Amino acid sequence: MNNSLYNDFGPKDGMAQFINEINNFKRNFQGDPRAEVEKMMKNGQLSQAQFNEFAQIANQFAKYIK
Repeated sequence: MNNSLYNDFGPKDGMAQFINEINNFKRNFQGDPRAEVEKMMKNGQLSQAQFNEFAQIANQFAKYIK
């Protein structure tokens, strides 16, 4: 199966870097994530379809993030 995230970030080293960047974002994020997403959906920056797609990807990555 072709996975664009895998292609973008490559095998091990790229994936490790990607996960590290997610963890850094998580540590530095200030505010309420749910409120931010709702704001983005309300002002049109994020559609429901995009949210569904990203949520599915996030759930796949969640098992790798501490």
